[in-house]
Amino acid sequence: MKALILTNRVPFPPNSGYPIVVYNTIKGLLKLGVEVTLFSINTSKHWVDVDDIYDPIFEQINFYSYNIDTEVNIWGAFFNIFSNQSYNVSRFYDDEAAKLLENVLREQEFDIIQFEGLFVVPYLDVVKEHSKAKLIYRAHNIEFDVWERLAAGEQFRPRRKYLEFLSRRLKVYETEQINRFHQVFAISNPDRQNILKMGCQTRLDVFPVAIDFEKYHVDEKKTSFPTLFHLGAMDWRPNKEGLEWFLDEVWPDIETLSSELRFYIAGKNMQKQFFDYDSDNLIVEGEIFDAVEFMNSKAIMIVPLLSGSGMRVKIIEGMAMQKCIIATTMAAEGISCKHGKDIMIADTPDEFYRAILQCITQPNKWREIGHHARKTVERDHEINANAKRMLDIYELLTAS
Repeated sequence: MKALILTNRVPFPPNSGYPIVVYNTIKGLLKLGVEVTLFSINTSKHWVDVDDIYDPIFEQINFYSYNIDTEVNIWGAFFNIFSNQSYNVSRFYDDEAAKLLENVLREQEFDIIQFEGLFVVPYLDVVKEHSKAKLIYRAHNIEFDVWERLAAGEQFRPRRKYLEFLSRRLKVYETEQINRFHQVFAISNPDRQNILKMGCQTRLDVFPVAIDFEKYHVDEKKTSFPTLFHLGAMDWRPNKEGLEWFLDEVWPDIETLSSELRFYIAGKNMQKQFFDYDSDNLIVEGEIFDAVEFMNSKAIMIVPLLSGSGMRVKIIEGMAMQKCIIATTMAAEGISCKHGKDIMIADTPDEFYRAILQCITQPNKWREIGHHARKTVERDHEINANAKRMLDIYELLTAS
């Protein structure tokens, strides 16, 4: 079985949500004997020096990449208004990248070509013209839904109107493309329902985030208490928005609970404004070297997302590390978890306050939730089981 995987960023190193999902997909498929070729757009925002990639998985694949500057350009955004294209998506297309992909398709034949996310779909016409492979689209989230929710929460009217415009363009594009594939993978059941509402007529299956549990070693002796932590990329607007809300609306009351309580904030591209919150009780660490070790050293994970779509990979990782996670309903969307058993759900400042108070006054409670969380993700998110199911679908598609 030969598979070509198209990605909108280089998934090495696997240090955030999208790269982790893609990396583990490749890892699982390689273990089952699939020959994997990876074609990645190397964006300016997430640029990777491919000559410095040292990873055993990377050594087992055929790899191609093309550098594209995807940064938002004021003039580009303005002139896009008068076109019929989605500016969010069109920034990822480049004629030279398309030519490189065409050469790859001319030189090799593939059984499966998998598009990882909406931002590589602009290359679908090139693929259809030069390959007879079965085509799969994996929706890492419902892109227009993310922007609709961001627009709904925006107070500044001109910005809200522009966000609404972007979300409408995205919705049209996503809806038009969804039935051009032989198979669609949703990342969660709620996303599957949304894709059906978009008019999806093709095969549709759910493939949640898969992780390799060998990476997630829990050492409770290294966990300090009472500690809270938030971990997420601050260049993703929903993360930034949610953390701002928590720090302004929730943290001032939490900070008074105990002089020993510490709240650690970490993540790449940490915005300058968050360092202004730094205090004796709140430590802003910025980008960290080892996310697993960081999670292991802290007790309670805070995920205050107010918008977004898909599945939060950091929550899955936190559950694998036996963390007690306090998250909004939005953040936990798509994960098979139950409030009070393997996660704690909080949507208001008062609910966050009560949940955190319960955890720091009843240490056995957060430990119990963490142990249940690990069992839940072992059941639903194991890398080898997910890869085997994916290969079964590959074989079914190529046999038809």
